[in-house]
Amino acid sequence: MKKTTLQSDIVEALSLQDLCRFCQSDETWVIELVEHGVLEPVGSTSGNWRFVGTSIVRAKKARRLNRDLGINAAGVALVLDLLEERETVLRRLAQYEAI
Repeated sequence: MKKTTLQSDIVEALSLQDLCRFCQSDETWVIELVEHGVLEPVGSTSGNWRFVGTSIVRAKKARRLNRDLGINAAGVALVLDLLEERETVLRRLAQYEAI
């Protein structure tokens, strides 16, 4: 579903096929990411899955980790979780330093 504005097109959600094209990957890879908890689609079956916001960003990061470093889906899940934890810690540290 696309929402069009005067300045640009904003994508609100991507289907499984659209996400695969966006990430230049196959459906098997995306399904594996869902099984490992990397992506959280909206919808009950892969045929009607919709990926929004953070899932789209995470899918792109996951694909780069896989393509550039050869990390499998389980490894990608771990790396992305650790990167998110790092960002959380850095934000908290910045808050304490501001006080």
